[in-house]
Amino acid sequence: MTNEVAQDKSRQRLVLDQAAIEKAASQSLDDGAVTPGYGPWRDDIVQLLNGALATELVCVLRYKRHYYTAHGVSSPAIADEFLVHANEESAHADRIAERIVQLGGDPDFNPRTLQDRSHAGYDDSTELQAMVRANLIAERIAIESYRQMINLIGDKDPTTRRMLEEILSDEEEHADELKDWLGN
Repeated sequence: MTNEVAQDKSRQRLVLDQAAIEKAASQSLDDGAVTPGYGPWRDDIVQLLNGALATELVCVLRYKRHYYTAHGVSSPAIADEFLVHANEESAHADRIAERIVQLGGDPDFNPRTLQDRSHAGYDDSTELQAMVRANLIAERIAIESYRQMINLIGDKDPTTRRMLEEILSDEEEHADELKDWLGN
């Protein structure tokens, strides 16, 4: 027997288990898209997402403050970029909140605990370069947080992982833009 034939015989076929699919689909219909295949990780994923939601909301507030308070020769262009980033962070927050609800969780918008749950801090700098620097640090915190969440979730929830990967890509773009402004 050749090595190729031996590998074919030892290879496990990729075949769906139709009976298991139908069983999972018919259980707990009130859970909507969440089937038993989500396993014991759903609550942990919702908790991770609520941390990400808090981070995005704090980022929106920081960027908005910086947009309205930026002053200096370069401030109009940088302030406009702050507003673009604020709007994109707000869209991230919306996507995360929608996913939390889809997973059967409750998105936590409580302003009293928002800062404590956020991975990134708020900043009330008044100098333009300090604003850019604070936003760059916050973006780098978000990048590392999303990277860790993606690794933790792995194949446990592919939909959430893809969403986080898309948001991570936006955050990396924000960091690159801010790095360029920091040099100006």
